[in-house]
Amino acid sequence: MDAILLIPMAIILVVVFFYLGWIFNSKVGKKSITSAEERAKQIIIEAQKEANNLKREKLLEVKDEWYKKKSEFDSELQQKRQKLSNLEKQLSAREENTEKKFDFVLKKEKENKQIEKELLDQKKFTEQKYSDIKKLEDEQNLRLEKISGLTADDAKKMLMENMVNQAKQDSTLLVKEILDRAKSDAKKEAQKVIVQAIQRTAADHSVETTVSVVQIQSDEMKGRIIGKEGRNIRSFEAVTGVDVIVDDTPEAVILSSFDQFRREVARVSLERLITDGRIHPARIEEVVEKVRQELEEEMIKEGENTILQLGLHNMHPELIKHIGRMRYRSSYGQNLLGHSIEVAYLTGIMAAELELDITLAKRAGLLHDVGKTVDKSVEGPHALIGYELTKKYKEHPIVVNAVGSHHEDIEMEHPIASLVQAADAISGARPGARREPLEGYVKRLETLEALAKSFEGVAKTYAIQAGREIRVVVEHDKIDDIVADKLSHDIAQKIEEEMEYPGQIKVTVIREVRKISYAK
Repeated sequence: MDAILLIPMAIILVVVFFYLGWIFNSKVGKKSITSAEERAKQIIIEAQKEANNLKREKLLEVKDEWYKKKSEFDSELQQKRQKLSNLEKQLSAREENTEKKFDFVLKKEKENKQIEKELLDQKKFTEQKYSDIKKLEDEQNLRLEKISGLTADDAKKMLMENMVNQAKQDSTLLVKEILDRAKSDAKKEAQKVIVQAIQRTAADHSVETTVSVVQIQSDEMKGRIIGKEGRNIRSFEAVTGVDVIVDDTPEAVILSSFDQFRREVARVSLERLITDGRIHPARIEEVVEKVRQELEEEMIKEGENTILQLGLHNMHPELIKHIGRMRYRSSYGQNLLGHSIEVAYLTGIMAAELELDITLAKRAGLLHDVGKTVDKSVEGPHALIGYELTKKYKEHPIVVNAVGSHHEDIEMEHPIASLVQAADAISGARPGARREPLEGYVKRLETLEALAKSFEGVAKTYAIQAGREIRVVVEHDKIDDIVADKLSHDIAQKIEEEMEYPGQIKVTVIREVRKISYAK
C-alpha cells in the first residue's frame, strides 16, 4: 500500500519539479537573451566607434600625404621657378653682352673704314711719290749716260762682271776659311762627343779611403767607449781590425783603416753600441759579428741590384758576390763598384754605335776589375786574376778575354776588349775621379793661372773647381766687351794647345766697372 502511494507521489513530484524547472529555464533564457541583445548592441556601438576612429585616422593620413605631396610639389615648383629665374638672368646678361659686343663691332667697323680710307689716301700719295721718283731716276740715268758715255745695259754688264770677280775671290777665301775651321772643329767636336758621353754617366766616385767619423751625443760617451782601463776600445779594435781614435774632437770618434769593409763594419757596430748603451767586450763581439753578417748579405744584394740595373742575367752567384764586394773596394781613391758600372755603361754605348753585342760589352765592362775583389793573398796582376776568375765561372770567352786584356797582359781577341780598355781610361780620367799627387795638382793650377795671366789686359786669374774653371778679371779701361768675348776664346784655345788635363776647363772673363763717390 505504501508502495502504491509512493509511485503517484513520485510522479507528482517529478511533474512538479519539471514544471518548476521549465518556469525557471524560461526566466533564465529571457534574461540571457536580453543580456545577449545588450552585448550585441554594445559591440555594434564599439564597432561603430572604432570604424569612425579608423575613418578619421585614414582621413588624417590621407590629408598628411596630400600635404606632403603638396609641399614637395611646391618645393619642386619653387626650384624650377628659381632655375627659370636664373636662366632669365643669364639670358638677360648674355643679351646685354651681345649688345655691347655688337656696339663694339660697329665701333671697330667704323674705325676700320676710317683706317681703310686713310690707307687709300696714303696709297695714292705713295703712288704719286713713286711716279715722281721714277721720273727723277730716268732723268738722272739719262744724265749719267751722257756723262759716262755708257748705256744703262753696258753699265749693268760692267758692274755684274766686277761683282762676279769679287764674289769668286770672296768665295775662295770663304771656302778656305770653312775648310780650316772644319779641320779645327773636327777635333773639338770629337772631344765634345767624348765629354758628353762621359757626362751621361757622371757620378762621384772619389771616396775617403782612410777614416770614418762617428758622431756621439756627448763627450761622456767617449769614456764608455774606452772602458775601464781601455778594455772596451782594445776589444773593439781587436774584433774589427780598425784603429779607434778618441781625441779632443768634440762629439766625434774617428775610425781609421785602409780596408773600407772593416771600417764600415766598425762604424755601424759602434753606432749600434752607442744607441744601445751596453758597451762591454762580450756585447762588442756579438754586435760586430752580427753587423759583419748583415753587410755580407747586403753585398750580395748590392751585386744583384747592379746586375738588374745593367739589364744583365744568368751570372754565377760567386761572381755576383764579387760584384757586391766592389762597393767596399777603391782604386786611386775611386770607388770600384761605381767605376765598374760606369765602364759598363760607356762600353755598352760605344758597342751600340759600332753595332756590337751590347750585353757582352756591358758584362765585360762590369767585370773588368773583378780581380781586385779577390783576397790579397792571391798574387798577380788583377787583370789576370779576373781572367782566371771569370773563366772558372764559365763567362763568355769574349768577356773573359776583355777582362784579362784590358791592361794588355794578354792579347786582345775581340773589339769589345778594346772598348773596355777605352772606357776604363775615360772613367779614370774623369775630373775628380782619381786622386793625383798634391804637387802635380798644385803645379797644374799654377800653370793654368799663369797661362791665362799671360794675355795683355788681364789683371787677376783664379783657378777654381779643382782646376775645372779659370776666372779671368780684366782691366776695364783696356778690354771692352767685344774684346772680352774674343779673349775668352783665345785663352781657351791656348789652354787646349799647351796643357794636358782630364775633361774640360771653363774660361770665364769678368769685366767690371766701379764708380765710387763719397757723401760728406
